[in-house]
Order: sequence, then structure tokens, then C-alpha cells
Amino acid sequence: MFPARLEPGDEIRVIAPSTSMALVKGEQLQLAKERLENLGFHVTFGQHVEEHDEFFSTSVEHRLEDLHEAFQDKQVKAILTAVGGYNSNQLLKEMDYDLIKEHPKILCGCGDTTALQLAIYRKTGLITYYGPHFSTLGMKVPSDYTMQCFLEALTNDAPFDIEPSKQWSDDKWHVEKEDRIYYPQSDYDILQEGEGEGTLVGGNLSTLNLLQGTEFMPSLKDAVLFLEDDEECHPFAFDRQLQSLLHLPDAEGIKAIIIGRFQKNSNMTLEALKKMILSKKELNGVPVIANVNFGHTDPIATIPIGGRASIHAENGEVSISVYPNS
Repeated sequence: MFPARLEPGDEIRVIAPSTSMALVKGEQLQLAKERLENLGFHVTFGQHVEEHDEFFSTSVEHRLEDLHEAFQDKQVKAILTAVGGYNSNQLLKEMDYDLIKEHPKILCGCGDTTALQLAIYRKTGLITYYGPHFSTLGMKVPSDYTMQCFLEALTNDAPFDIEPSKQWSDDKWHVEKEDRIYYPQSDYDILQEGEGEGTLVGGNLSTLNLLQGTEFMPSLKDAVLFLEDDEECHPFAFDRQLQSLLHLPDAEGIKAIIIGRFQKNSNMTLEALKKMILSKKELNGVPVIANVNFGHTDPIATIPIGGRASIHAENGEVSISVYPNS
């Protein structure tokens, strides 16, 4: 199920299904709001987005209320999560999937939002978008790449390529600074050559693995699996979490794997990542690409969960083509 495209004048609702929006500084929120308004969109906020308790979140009931209201409101055309966190999976059992299916619309976020996105895709077939949070759009030095990919994915239904950015940064998203440190980037890294085409499924690996064995886990059959994690996920943790995923019966049907760029504090190296992938017999013949522009570094692409993608990784050449409405 493909949600309607965003158009100038449309309303975008911001909700906080994980951590409270109160975590984000006022100037950053204002910048994000202004940037979306300058594109012609109208930005509104869920009633409970700034509530917070000792876990810097709010009750399941209030988070669900904002989520359901956003889907039900006919004026709202897209929903952005305010920020990530740790606890969006608390909502899954109580979410009204029939309501969501009756009122399909864009849902965009990343990190902990993975749980909501995959559960919604599994239960309703609605394509959701792994991309920037509302707060991501409020960095003092905005990324043209992030905004271009965001608009490319959400405002038209034409195929697009996820191309490498010219540079990237590992500075904290919430640090309001103008002198961000950037590193040059040329192309993505090929860990295993090959070609593959399938359905885009994935997100944050640690959050995705919370769904294993539940009714909310989507199938990996014929999947182009895209995975990323944050600085808390060191190489040993990533290795075992990937192995756990590959033990699923339908993992045999994975057509390709795309791995997002790691944060420096994760201590992941390209050499370690290559060794991990080569050690997985389940991935023999499966193309694997690393250091792609999504995850917890900047900039990031916007990826449609449930869309189609074709991967080409041969002779040092890489292409990732996305067909969101096929």
C-alpha cells in the first residue's frame, strides 16, 4: 500500500512515540519547523509530544493517542517522529492497525521508530519511510543531501538512486554547531559482489531484532535487507545480532544486504565488517554493500520500507536503485 505523496500546503504532524520532544532544544525545533514551512508544508504537533517521565518518555496511552489521532485526522498527510529512543515497541500490541490501514499516510523516522514501521508494514502492507526525524531537520548546518532525499522519496513516486554523498559527519545531531567535522566520501564499499532485487526491509538492527518471534516481524523472503546501528553497537554486538537474524528460516531468501555507516565510537572497521560477512555461510552469493548513507551519521537517505530495490555491486561499481511504488 503506497501512501499519497506530499504536496505544498499539506499538513505534517510531529509525534513522539519514543523519547519526548522535550529532549530537543527550542532553537532546533524552530529551525526544523521553519525549513518545512519554507517548503510549503504546515507543521503541527501531537498533544503529548513534550510530556516526559523518569524515562524521558510518556505513557503508552498518550503516545498511542497522538499516533492514532495523526492517522485519523484527514488534514494530516504525513507523520514525522520527533526523535528516536528505546521504547516504541511498547506500543505495538495496542496499536489500531485497522485504523492505520483505513487512513494510510506517510510515516517517517529512524532508529527506534523501526519497531513501529516494521509492525505497520507487517500488519497493513503500508509502505513507511526510514529517514530523518523532525529534529534531524533542525541542525544548524542543514544537509542538502538529507533534505533532497527526503523530498525525493516523499513528494514523487518516480524511481531514484541512493547515491553516496560527497562528505559525511559523525558529530552529534543535537549539537547546535556550525563547525561540524566532515570526512570525504567517494563510493560505497563492496563486501561481496553480486546483483539482487527485492523488497526493502530493515532499519535499526537492535530494534529490528526485538521483533523476532513476534507477530510484528515482517518476512525476509526476497528482501533487500538494510541495516544500521548506533555507537552502542560495537563489532561483537553487531556480529551476533546479524547472526541471530540470519538464523530465521526465511533469511534464506535474502537477495542483498545494505549496511549503513557506523559511528566512530562503535569502533567498527571495514576490515572487521568484511571478516564478519565472509564468515556467514548463509550469505554466500549475496551482494553486500557497506557505508551507505543512512543510520546515525549525517547525511542520511530516506528509504521506503516495503518498496522495491535493485542492487548492483560488481567490478568496484555500486548502484542502489529504489522503486517505491512497484
